Amino acid sequence: MGYIGLGNRGDQVHDAFLEFSGQETVAVCDLKDSYMDFAVRKSRATPAKFKDYRKLLEDKNVDAVSIATPDHWHALQFIDACRAGKDVYVEKPVSLTVVEGRRMVEVAAETKRVTQAGLQRRSAKYLQEAAELVRSGELGHVSVAQAWHTSNEWPTGLGKPADQANPAEFDWDAWLGPAPKGPYNPARGYYTFRWFRDFSGGQLTNMGVHYMDSMRWFLDKESPLAVTAMGGKYAIDDAREIPDTLEVLWDFGGVMVIFTQINANAAPGNRNGAEMVLRGTKGTLYVGSTGWEVVPERTTSMALPARTPLDRETERGYPASKRPAMQARSVEGRVSNAPHAKNFLDCVRSRQKCNCDILTGHLSTSATLIGNIAHGAKSYLMWDGKAEKFTNNAQANELLHYKYRAPYKLG
Repeated sequence: MGYIGLGNRGDQVHDAFLEFSGQETVAVCDLKDSYMDFAVRKSRATPAKFKDYRKLLEDKNVDAVSIATPDHWHALQFIDACRAGKDVYVEKPVSLTVVEGRRMVEVAAETKRVTQAGLQRRSAKYLQEAAELVRSGELGHVSVAQAWHTSNEWPTGLGKPADQANPAEFDWDAWLGPAPKGPYNPARGYYTFRWFRDFSGGQLTNMGVHYMDSMRWFLDKESPLAVTAMGGKYAIDDAREIPDTLEVLWDFGGVMVIFTQINANAAPGNRNGAEMVLRGTKGTLYVGSTGWEVVPERTTSMALPARTPLDRETERGYPASKRPAMQARSVEGRVSNAPHAKNFLDCVRSRQKCNCDILTGHLSTSATLIGNIAHGAKSYLMWDGKAEKFTNNAQANELLHYKYRAPYKLG
């Protein structure tokens, strides 16, 4: 294994792979020496160290790579890794733009690489059971699926730091890569890049993509038919470019999917702090980070009576609401990185499809990316999932990709 990007998330992914025998860290790459040195100390052997990821890809000892760099680097590094003959584990969101994600899918197919997107809920056993429950029809027809991301960043948030001279500890120009050139600012760098549009889709793609992927999976849906969004910087006066308050709605054909982001209050959005709720005609599924719970729905065998004074005289004739046959129950579980890493290692050996291959990751990521476009365009956008184009807004289609800074090109 070779590791490209060893900061916060990259270190967590590295730890997940280190849990398993039969694999070895042979190369690491990061712009920061301190991050690479930390990874080397954890490794059984002594990995080669590179600051240029292309040199790591030239290393013949590397069979597969993990990519955990900022979002705007994912597509270029993924494509280069595939073309270098490496299998690839790439962190979420898999791309910064819809065009990038589709190209990643195409190159992975052309090069016949084993790929895994870092949407690790796909490898959590308790969520696999929840997905089977929903897809079996036990909840009845699910008409609404909703997820929440709440985190209190009020009142300071990122603050408003001034631009600074380029840092001595890493190459800022190399960190920017294909993104527009601009001065170094500590708020726009490691980790907090997610609050800026040049490098990330914000919390909608950072956290929302986890829930979007789970809801698509549970509902057995591929792409939305339409999307709209509303929100903004309502509570926090800081340097961020993304909203602190946002709600996005997608029409998936027969089911409305909703993601709510609240970054000025951390109170849970619903029952027992569940992260996701799927509401079916027969029952409701509440899903959290430590398990899930099903609550049966009250139903009636007849159409609801009209609410008029005369109807109330004869309302006693209507049958009482009753419980369906399904039983309330709950299942404990948790999401962790290790099962997802193991699934990738197993598939590298077997050449089978991973739990969350690049196509799966792309479809979930693109759904969140078009949510950001809808918010920016202040529009209700109709989406053609096959062509991956909006059908009612030509200007919105221009936002499906951006022009890379020279000399970077999408391969």
